[in-house]
Amino acid sequence: MKSTMKYKRLILWFTVLFVSFGEVYAQNPIIQTNYTADAASLVHNGRFYIYAGRDEATITGRWYHMREWRIYSSDDMVNWTDHGPKLRPTDFSWASGDAWASQCIFHNGKFYWYISAHHKELKTKAIGVAVSDSPTGPFVVASEKPLITSAMSSSRGGFSEIDPTVFVDDDGQAYMYWGNGVCKYVKLNKDMISFSGEINEVKIPRYGEAPWLQKINGSYYLSYSSNSPSTIEYVTGPTATGPWEYKNRILEIVENCVTSHQAITEFKGKWYLVYHNGILPEGGSFRRSVCIDEFSFNPDGSIPMIKPTKEGVRQSVSKLNPYKRIEAETMAWSEGVKAADDKELGVYITEINNNDYIKVRDVDFGKGAKNFTASVSSVANGSIELRIGSVDGRLIGTCKIEKSAGLQTWNTVSCKVQKVKNINDLYLVFKGGDGQLFNFDWWKFK
Repeated sequence: MKSTMKYKRLILWFTVLFVSFGEVYAQNPIIQTNYTADAASLVHNGRFYIYAGRDEATITGRWYHMREWRIYSSDDMVNWTDHGPKLRPTDFSWASGDAWASQCIFHNGKFYWYISAHHKELKTKAIGVAVSDSPTGPFVVASEKPLITSAMSSSRGGFSEIDPTVFVDDDGQAYMYWGNGVCKYVKLNKDMISFSGEINEVKIPRYGEAPWLQKINGSYYLSYSSNSPSTIEYVTGPTATGPWEYKNRILEIVENCVTSHQAITEFKGKWYLVYHNGILPEGGSFRRSVCIDEFSFNPDGSIPMIKPTKEGVRQSVSKLNPYKRIEAETMAWSEGVKAADDKELGVYITEINNNDYIKVRDVDFGKGAKNFTASVSSVANGSIELRIGSVDGRLIGTCKIEKSAGLQTWNTVSCKVQKVKNINDLYLVFKGGDGQLFNFDWWKFK
């Protein structure tokens, strides 16, 4: 009997340790409020942007169900803001469903978002372009016709025209690579929405899909996904069109997912690998999640093998200012809550239940905060506990929320807080009875 009790206590201790470790250190996947996949990255004006498709398959689904592309951004690489769905396949007159891999680039004062989706008439994938003056839109479809279709190419397979990546060389010439099974490229015209010349095919070892082209220290790097189950490999060359020399594998098969899709980006002097896996609860190959890990190039310029981590980005590159309005959908980690979209309000946090929480990393309280304000809409009495360091860390304030006219009737609530100084991780812990408590739009300290 004593040995049985000792065993149970040991199991409980390990469970508590695991939960505590996850709560304190978990950073991957970077988005927990939706399933996201096929992310591409863009750096602009001190922010790191992620353009990703949203996986909406059911837990028993056996194929991709993707109806929108969403944008996320961060200026510190640890707290991510959901900007909502900014483009859908239905925005393109020729497309129906399937928000497959995409990439947005900035060139000549415009943002060009290259997408792959299903062509209604051809019954195959095709590539289109949308344009905006802002990295978060609104985006306008550039042409009623796709940029690339299977009818233009020698490869007529249903998934051949997917996964566009666009790179602008130092001389201003833009190149677009894409393809499943066969890697292809064209030279884009100056308008960035058309091309001239032939569609070229490139032989690359173990090429599957998901090309990503960039120039680093005078050399051209083309990374890509191998055939399913996927790994990430890369080649280098002296020009944007090769010839390409195989170098190495960057990423092994990711956890709980047969596909892989990468972006490699420098931000504020550090290098990051963006990828996806299927490790969120109830996740998988059709319910994927975007992750980010930091890495450093080897002295000879080669990319090392990068090990995926649940910890993710360890150190922020800037601190969060709590004295300006912070959107509730800005977070480093969350448990239980989901993101919702409203045409007028934008993105907000919903499905809040008792003991759910949002974690915000590296909040710089400076000389001290004394007051907290939040915008909420409620269907039940509840509260937001403000805690430092962990979900059960030092309680600095409790903001009470009273039942209102409904989940779309928004009110501003405030509470005093015990003076908190310097840089801390902030936990917004939600308390109340059974069922959904309230919606949450933004918060701010004074």
